[in-house]
Amino acid sequence: MNKSLLSAFVLILFTLFAQAQVKPIKLRKGIILDSLQVRDTLPDTFALYIPSAYKTSEAWPVIFVMDMTGDGAEAIRKFRSASEKQRYLLAASNSLNDTLSISDNVEIIRRLMTTMATMFAIPKGRIYAAGFGNGGKMAGIIPYWVKGVEAVISIGDPINNRLFIELADNSMQKIARPFRSIGVVGREDYHYPIMLKAKRQLDDLNVPYDLLVHDGGDEIQNPVLVERAVRRLTLGAMRKGLIEKDTNIVVQSFETEYADFRQLMEGKRYPEAEAVLNSIIANYQTLISTDTLIKAKRNLRRIKEFKVQRRELKNLMFQEELKQGDYEYNLLQDLDALNYNNLGWWNYQMKKLQEYERKPGLREKQMGKRLISFLNAMVEDNIRIEQARPSVDEEAVSLLWMIKTITDPTDFSYYLKIISDSAKYEDYGTAIFYLEELLKQGFTDKEALYALENTALLRIMPEFNKLVEKYLNEARYKLNEE
Repeated sequence: MNKSLLSAFVLILFTLFAQAQVKPIKLRKGIILDSLQVRDTLPDTFALYIPSAYKTSEAWPVIFVMDMTGDGAEAIRKFRSASEKQRYLLAASNSLNDTLSISDNVEIIRRLMTTMATMFAIPKGRIYAAGFGNGGKMAGIIPYWVKGVEAVISIGDPINNRLFIELADNSMQKIARPFRSIGVVGREDYHYPIMLKAKRQLDDLNVPYDLLVHDGGDEIQNPVLVERAVRRLTLGAMRKGLIEKDTNIVVQSFETEYADFRQLMEGKRYPEAEAVLNSIIANYQTLISTDTLIKAKRNLRRIKEFKVQRRELKNLMFQEELKQGDYEYNLLQDLDALNYNNLGWWNYQMKKLQEYERKPGLREKQMGKRLISFLNAMVEDNIRIEQARPSVDEEAVSLLWMIKTITDPTDFSYYLKIISDSAKYEDYGTAIFYLEELLKQGFTDKEALYALENTALLRIMPEFNKLVEKYLNEARYKLNEE
């Protein structure tokens, strides 16, 4: 017994001594540091970026970047260039996850913020949150529950403006000082109309919301607008007197943005030009004289074609909303009845949407791409919903996979799922049909086909090997047919 106590005591002393010998982490500048330990917690880690120009004698602002898959380094990578050029610390948790509750995710960020406050001197009013997609949504939630977050950047997804509206209607919970919101979205992204609507709603509540728009879709992470969004934080700090006004930064930034406005005017894209001009006026007021800009806006609105284009844009948005509602209704009806016979209708809808690419007007082309991206997101959301049910309806999931091959025919994973699933239930006719559709789309991974789960019997069938030979030159099995 005494030996056991002595051994335990020696072990404790050894552990304490070992811990005392651990050297503090060397915080290197100019590289992404990953898997750093959050203070006072074992499971939480985070990624950190310290710009090359950082000095310990100075207080630096920080952007907390959200990634809901827990990949902090990847989240930081998207903001690294802006951080380096504009002198912001970046921190991103590796513990955030969509599967956790909002309160759990908020607590993870709160702990990270506390850790950063012990490591760095952060100036008052210069704590920000940002993210792409779902990370942007999470960033928009943080200021409601964590004090001191001055502004949010949400890229490719709207912030939760319903919270603003609910709090504005409830005097007991109303935010005394709304935080600033900056959105970045592409005109080919189906979130674009949603974020425009959110801007109008927040404008009505006098909540500062700036929307930066590019001509791409959700697959494009526009680095110019990411940097511009971060620059908005700097300009905001100058306007509030949190940092000294830097005339060089203001003038260079303004000239770049004003060049975008002029380019849109030269292209006779007047509603888009007005939106850019409104953003410039809102962000540079008190920093430069905006009299000339306000005059330019008045002149713009007098152009006859401006009103025609604005009406066209409103009509397209209205049509888009109706079509989205139609797609949602039909999908729910098909899932309810497991209506495989309606696959032809979905195929027809996709062909109609693809016709928008041949339309003469840019806005119509962009709407067509938004609707296609909306369809894909809607189907993917329903797949996740069905697979998350306690008792998964495999037929409903299979139907959704089939619709996904129509809405996104170049995503090979869904064909493979259908082939495997059909073979599992000995529905070889369906498996062979989707095998040929897959090969028609240009799939070439023969090894993946012959390793596909549940297809042992399917793979030795003459029909299977004929198709492989037809599209991929040579099949693994050659059977005599007499």
